[in-house]
Amino acid sequence: MFIQTETTPNPATIKFLPGQDLLESGTYEFAGVDQAESSPLAKRLFTLQGVTRVFISTDFVSVSKADDTDWSMLKPMVLAALMEHLSTGQPIILDVPEHNTSKTENEPEDELSKQIKELLDTRVRPMVAMDGGDIVFDRFEDGIVYLHMQGACSGCPSSTATLKMGVENMLKHYVPEVLEVRPVDDY
Repeated sequence: MFIQTETTPNPATIKFLPGQDLLESGTYEFAGVDQAESSPLAKRLFTLQGVTRVFISTDFVSVSKADDTDWSMLKPMVLAALMEHLSTGQPIILDVPEHNTSKTENEPEDELSKQIKELLDTRVRPMVAMDGGDIVFDRFEDGIVYLHMQGACSGCPSSTATLKMGVENMLKHYVPEVLEVRPVDDY
């Protein structure tokens, strides 16, 4: 098994690509071992000193480190943990669907929210996934689109610029009712 790695715009996060499907669909994010009960893989990664966040997508895992941790030490340990976990066929996620963070609990009901969600799903999320993260629609209210930043996007120094100059401008172009885009706190 060969696991590729890619840097992300967030210097605290590296994207690990194992070359195999990890999930059928959706994404999962864990901001600590206490949130990782539904993921044996995330729990294993949190045993490594310096791991602060784990984001699992269909075909990659993004791992974030603490500021006082060096990638030269942590990266080989993450690679070894991923290789061991995947080569032994252990589950990535246990059957606990309520922890899936890529699905909004209440699907948008109004036409504007549906249009915004469709634009995010087709134009934004694929690009953000290339950088090891995800952007998930939360709600649209009073002209403001609220989005969750996940994976490499969470805590990334350039995420505000991505939201304001990229996502906000695109949404304003296609949906004139959008006045602003704001991030919301983690789940």
